[in-house]
Amino acid sequence: MIIRNLKKEYDGFQLDIAEWQINDRGITALSGPSGSGKTSIIRILLGLEECPSLSWVIETPEGPLDLARLPIEKRNLAVVFQNYELFPHLSAGDNILFAAQAQKLAKDEAKRRLKHLADRLGIGPLLEKKAKVLSGGERQRVALARALIRQPRFLFLDEPFSALDIEIRKDARALVKSIVDEYKTPTLLVSHDPADIEALASQVVYVRSGHISDKP
Repeated sequence: MIIRNLKKEYDGFQLDIAEWQINDRGITALSGPSGSGKTSIIRILLGLEECPSLSWVIETPEGPLDLARLPIEKRNLAVVFQNYELFPHLSAGDNILFAAQAQKLAKDEAKRRLKHLADRLGIGPLLEKKAKVLSGGERQRVALARALIRQPRFLFLDEPFSALDIEIRKDARALVKSIVDEYKTPTLLVSHDPADIEALASQVVYVRSGHISDKP
């Protein structure tokens, strides 16, 4: 997939990416210091910020498709944010199904996908629990299931391990890698942690002052 003309000017800062080729499979890591433009890149690609010049072309069975020309609700993108952003008053299961309902997925298919993800991620016993009582690792797995139940075209992982205790990060990385590989979902991982990148990324891109490079 190819991203072109990702350009936007902020107050005292300019994001300027003329062309960026991302692998169609596996995890691409986006690394860089705070204030380099990582969050802005994610927000623009998600459609949360306007960028009229943007072109984001992916290959589909029907031919090339420019996601930037689609409304947000039809891009079929998913994201796991740093704080996971679960609804605290809903159960883990309802949090996951909320994404399926937003996509207007048939109930039977949503339940089938939920069961597979719950089994795969080991969250079956958590489905009836309120999100507010879950641990950090549990919330991360629920957030990942919520992102994947819609079988997105592209997945964003925004510092997904930073809220976890150091001793459980290794297992969390292995779990994320295995589930992303199983679903064959192209993924962009944003992380400051070299251990995240070493464990997960098949491609690394560095961003500095609004520009990207394949070199640190």
